[in-house]
Amino acid sequence: MARAKTCDHPDPVTEPKYRIRALHTDRTITVYQAYSPTIGLPAARDGRFPVEWKRDRMTWIKPSFLWMMYRCGWGSKEGQESVLAVEITREGFEWALRHACLSHYEQGLHTDHATWKHRLRRAPARVQWDPERDLHLQPLPHRSLQLGLTGEAAHLYADEWIVSITDVTPLARRVHAHIRDGELDVARQLLPRERPYPVRDEALAHLYR
Repeated sequence: MARAKTCDHPDPVTEPKYRIRALHTDRTITVYQAYSPTIGLPAARDGRFPVEWKRDRMTWIKPSFLWMMYRCGWGSKEGQESVLAVEITREGFEWALRHACLSHYEQGLHTDHATWKHRLRRAPARVQWDPERDLHLQPLPHRSLQLGLTGEAAHLYADEWIVSITDVTPLARRVHAHIRDGELDVARQLLPRERPYPVRDEALAHLYR
């Protein structure tokens, strides 16, 4: 985790509405999840999810640290007290994108509602685009990708794609404390360095209009 590097927050005027922003290397991408300590602590310790983690349920992964903070309340919400940074292969992440379906029907993108519904039922992954968040967790004009994995994708995620799992709950609490104290520059310096993820527009064409 590049915790000490500056996160250059996108300019809301020039930032495109749909773009994947993430901490990534030439081989991996980091996504975030939050669980109860009974799952999060052994996952971080062992680098894999424990038997309590259900492969047959949909699991959502989020490349945006601040969107994860919005979702889990800085690790304060019940059942989301352990915040995990899960480093996975870019090959696996891009497989999920190729096989994903948008989670809602979009006129002009999908042929008709029935065709979209049929594809959604069969897809091992689904995508939502939700407003990105600022340091105060307020919505920004551009969107952040959330990727839901189920069936084959959930099994591949847990068993093949994971490179490492890190407990970033202490980082979440430090950032939140600095924000509460009005030390926004210090908080911003601690954020993971998320950059535009290099994926071709045509690879995402089926996921937004």
